[in-house]
Amino acid sequence: MSDVSAIKNLVVKNQALKKEVAKVIIGQEEVVDQLLLSIYTGGHSLLIGVPGLAKTLMVNTLSLALGLNFKRIQFTPDLMPSDILGSEVLDQNRNFKFIKGPIFANIILADEINRTPPKTQAALLEAMQERAVTIAGNSYKLDLPYFVLATQNPIEQEGTYPLPEAQLDRFMFAIELKYPSVAEEIRVVKETTSDIEQKIQPLFTAAEILEIQHLVRRIPVPDMVVEYAVKLVNSTRPNIDGASEFVKQYIDWGAGPRASQNLILAAKANAAVNGKFSPDIEDVKAVAMGILRHRIIKNYKAEAEGISETDIVHKLL
Repeated sequence: MSDVSAIKNLVVKNQALKKEVAKVIIGQEEVVDQLLLSIYTGGHSLLIGVPGLAKTLMVNTLSLALGLNFKRIQFTPDLMPSDILGSEVLDQNRNFKFIKGPIFANIILADEINRTPPKTQAALLEAMQERAVTIAGNSYKLDLPYFVLATQNPIEQEGTYPLPEAQLDRFMFAIELKYPSVAEEIRVVKETTSDIEQKIQPLFTAAEILEIQHLVRRIPVPDMVVEYAVKLVNSTRPNIDGASEFVKQYIDWGAGPRASQNLILAAKANAAVNGKFSPDIEDVKAVAMGILRHRIIKNYKAEAEGISETDIVHKLL
């Protein structure tokens, strides 16, 4: 199949996938779109929202519709790295045998990732970056495709450990979930309090998702689009020559080069699902908020004046 045919096929399958997810998830179309872009590019996503917005249900439904193996890890203060990665145990013949942890799946839901100490959070870093884990000096490859979709509760800060910047940077998207509209909430209540259970049909295979990821990487990008993405990321950095007064005033640290890479990858995927064979500047703008929001570290002045990272990205765009 040519790349042109493959993109046309992706447009059709993406629409079918969104319809399948919408059987269970009411509203939240923008969130589902960003999660799918993350999957089509091989990135990880951080879902930020108050309890009860169906974050776990959304990830579970998505994994069923994608035909992928799914594991949920509930992060707690006493969770140890071995609880995630697995450990070596002595079998009856007194030989060491590796028992795989829940990280060995295609989609990992890291639920309330900020509830566990940094040592356990760091156990995910190698898996997210290298798609492998090292136990007792042995390296074990993870099955591809591999995604970490983590959730974080923004309001309960007691007993939480904020994710370090190095780990936040590993997430392609930080996606904020908002409350549903009144009409959507009425539908949610009606459908979740009845005895009818929706069956989700798998529409993809692991091999098809890997092929989509390769397809996205093959999409050509005009130089002017790459320049726009790099200049946009560059504009978040207060400690460079030519930084704007606004950025110097409100930002401590800006986004790194991984943000530029993610902007282009996500813009390619955004173009593909909309039937375009090459991304333009509008595709970069469409994905910029989710990619830059968590990579900007604002200062105390922004905090005091109530200026959020979202406000900053809107201003830069």
